[in-house]
Amino acid sequence: MTGVQGSIGVLQGSIGVHGFAGWLEATSASDAIKSASWVIPLLQSIHILTIGIVFISFLMIVLRVLGVMRTDEPVDAVWTRFAPWMWSGLVVMAATGITLVVGEPEREFGTVSFWLKMLLVAIGVTGTALYGRSLRSAAAGASTVFPVSAKAASVLMVILWIAVIFLGRAIAYDKQVWGALSPHA
Repeated sequence: MTGVQGSIGVLQGSIGVHGFAGWLEATSASDAIKSASWVIPLLQSIHILTIGIVFISFLMIVLRVLGVMRTDEPVDAVWTRFAPWMWSGLVVMAATGITLVVGEPEREFGTVSFWLKMLLVAIGVTGTALYGRSLRSAAAGASTVFPVSAKAASVLMVILWIAVIFLGRAIAYDKQVWGALSPHA
């Protein structure tokens, strides 16, 4: 019985997230990323810069919806100006993020902050796409004043993206942030 239980434990470990992280850590791609001491800091810097681009681009659109900035421009024009920066930033952020995960899979997959960040990024990208579609159809080129519901959605989306930024930074401090909930506790 012990041999079977041990085999099941090994199989579960090899199939689970930690098993995948261990496998990924042993790949030549991971070794290549880790072998140059400058690669991970460079990727992290680019990743952080692009979340700034994404956030500020989105914030400019939100500030127009809230009636704080660019009120002389139609929302469609503001969206057209800032959305390409936002979407391009998300692409670069995804590319650097995936590369960072390949370079440090144990560090990333082993944190609560990483998994929450990934969940919020998925919600944020989907929400931002839907938000943009609803804004553009509601505004239809007009200089519109938006209802309270649209303004509330705008604020909630800003809070969501701030949470993504916080959780990205919290990955390095997962144990301190989450305490007993962290796998490293």
